[in-house]
Amino acid sequence: MLTAECSAETVGGGMDRDLVLRAQGGDRDAFSRLAAGSLARLNAVARLIVRDDGRAEDAVQDALVDAWRDLRSLRDADRFDAWLNRLLIRVCQDTTRRERRRRAVELPLLAIDGPPIADAQHMTALSDEIERGLRRLTVEQRSVLVLSYYLDLTLGEAATTLGIPVGTMKSRLHRALGALRASLEADQRITTQPAERPA
Repeated sequence: MLTAECSAETVGGGMDRDLVLRAQGGDRDAFSRLAAGSLARLNAVARLIVRDDGRAEDAVQDALVDAWRDLRSLRDADRFDAWLNRLLIRVCQDTTRRERRRRAVELPLLAIDGPPIADAQHMTALSDEIERGLRRLTVEQRSVLVLSYYLDLTLGEAATTLGIPVGTMKSRLHRALGALRASLEADQRITTQPAERPA
């Protein structure tokens, strides 16, 4: 898995900085190499935010098109990754807002073949619980959680990526964690309530 730290180190190294500068000058091959090096991370981030593989791939493509079109506006070649993350998150948020109007109900199906394994069942249940919790959050809340806990950015780095003050990022992260916690606790209350007996 490509982490934000690895990515930042790579761009900080001379070779990728040179690729950014060459791409800014119109070198399509340099931009293709930059995009290829970022693709796995971008796809993972987009999937976590939009919660749909197809829409995530579309968002990444749109973000890369925006990046190629606007690359000359990037002032600091060493900030390429943060700038690209910001473009992607904006596209993901716009995509999710548009899709809200025609959202369909999805029912996950669990595999029924093979012997049940307690640890695998527990991990599946935990994963499903977190998935349900994330789906209830707004796209903005998912974005700050992804930046902080998936990309492992500091508050300052995440704030820069979103183009907001650090204090705003801190309060958004606090609210997102609270909303996720409340969602998970609500699920727990529903599953632990005794079934009502017919009168």
